[in-house]
Amino acid sequence: MKPVTLIRGEGPIILAQPHSGIFVPSDIFANLTGDARGLADTDWHIPELYEGLVPDATIVRANFNRYVIDANRSPDGGSLYPGQNTTSLVPLQDFDGCPIWKKPPEDTEVQRRTKLFHAPYHDALKGEISRAKAQHGFAVLYDCHSIRSTIPWLFEGTLPDLNIGTNSGASCAPRVEQAVTTACRDAAAFTSVTNARFKGGWTTRHYGNPAEGIHCIQMEVAQSAYLETEQAPFTLSHEKSARLREALARVFAGIRATFGELA
Repeated sequence: MKPVTLIRGEGPIILAQPHSGIFVPSDIFANLTGDARGLADTDWHIPELYEGLVPDATIVRANFNRYVIDANRSPDGGSLYPGQNTTSLVPLQDFDGCPIWKKPPEDTEVQRRTKLFHAPYHDALKGEISRAKAQHGFAVLYDCHSIRSTIPWLFEGTLPDLNIGTNSGASCAPRVEQAVTTACRDAAAFTSVTNARFKGGWTTRHYGNPAEGIHCIQMEVAQSAYLETEQAPFTLSHEKSARLREALARVFAGIRATFGELA
């Protein structure tokens, strides 16, 4: 299987989907613990959730699972949240703090996976950002994520439904952050927060450069907002997801309303 799926659109919005993939090569799968083989930390059903919401968007999707290597972490292995529990480039623990590997991958294996999986994903992302900016004068990178709503090892309490991250306002123009925040706040069926526990991962922080016309925003959706339950088999709820898609459509309408100021 190719490490990355690229669906090219002609608009300035790029939907990055780094954590929805479930592909694990057989040699890597054999080293997973029994519990880890369920791939529970996957961003389940993200492609379906966003399907058709932005018809002219470009989609860059990692097909490999985040246990293989995390496409939203720095290739140098730096922590996103120093001093807090978090997962690494090739995670050693799952979101509950349990071991993922029978034998932790050595540095040479991490380097191999970086070359085979992480690098192609970001090569595709960089290429599409450059193309969109050249065509429109700006690019909007929207990083699509989801996570279980309650994970004590990572955060206290229960997450809001919609968690917006802009690296504390540094990764996009204020007008873009405001548009997304307002659309989420106006979605009465859902709770939301901006730059709280999730401020945006490495993708948002690395590519976001509003002074150069590159505006990045991460959306971390609580899986309780669109799954039947947050347990295996992580079944998509058509009723919940329909309501959520309406809210996300308003988010993208808000982003589109900023295009005149961004160009």
